[in-house]
Amino acid sequence: MPTSKKKAAPKKTAALKAKKTEPIILVTNDDGVTAPGIRNLVEAVRGLGKVVVVAPDKPQSGMGHAITIGQPLRLSPVNIYEGIEAYQCTGTPVDCVKLAVDKVLHRKPDICVSGINHGANHSINVIYSGTMSAAVEAAIESIPSIGFSLLDYSIEADFSAARDYARRITEMVLTTKIDKHLVLNVNIPKLPLEEIRGMKICRQAYAKYEEDFLERKDPHNRMYYWLTGELTNFDKGKDTDVWALENSYVSVVPVQFDLTNYVLKSKLEKSWK
Repeated sequence: MPTSKKKAAPKKTAALKAKKTEPIILVTNDDGVTAPGIRNLVEAVRGLGKVVVVAPDKPQSGMGHAITIGQPLRLSPVNIYEGIEAYQCTGTPVDCVKLAVDKVLHRKPDICVSGINHGANHSINVIYSGTMSAAVEAAIESIPSIGFSLLDYSIEADFSAARDYARRITEMVLTTKIDKHLVLNVNIPKLPLEEIRGMKICRQAYAKYEEDFLERKDPHNRMYYWLTGELTNFDKGKDTDVWALENSYVSVVPVQFDLTNYVLKSKLEKSWK
């Protein structure tokens, strides 16, 4: 009886091979999963790899590196972005990154992009920013990351220039052999794309908020307070993020989670004995 010949397995197409090796891009933010900024970031990186969104279910601005430890976290799928796997989380931006790695992806993504934030995250803002803390958390987990911010607080902000630079910079990180602990703080000026003069690799400007608390009374005659303040820049250097943005450049600041002051450490080692 003649034996039937096995059919040769079809050759894998380039598309199938690419599918297996395409990078995984985690997208998060601090303004909430439905914010215009994250919608624009998803569109900016669409097509550069497999995009997965895990973001807060509500605004979490100014949360810094907060994590949720006193109550349970909830994570639920949302159908917001066509063809994109997306989840909303009841926790902070940092919680979102942790859950994404452990419960959604079950692996580390190739890159984490956070934003696009509504408003500046230059200078001292990087300390308070939930957008940047999500990026820093990813870097702690050995995931190269970028936080993007647009210097426009309006809900109707034009994100076209920010979207253009977000794609360019994300693609550069993906295609460059780079430190797995990379964190970039990218701020985009409130300008049309054609008026932006390019990118500047900068240092963080020395600036701080001159703060005040507005004191008021509620209907029950109890005091409450609203934090207000203006950013004061004490740094006149032309290599800072504030200078770059004031001069129509996109600022790119490499940041790190090691807060050690090595110069002071060296001095103290010699003098404190």
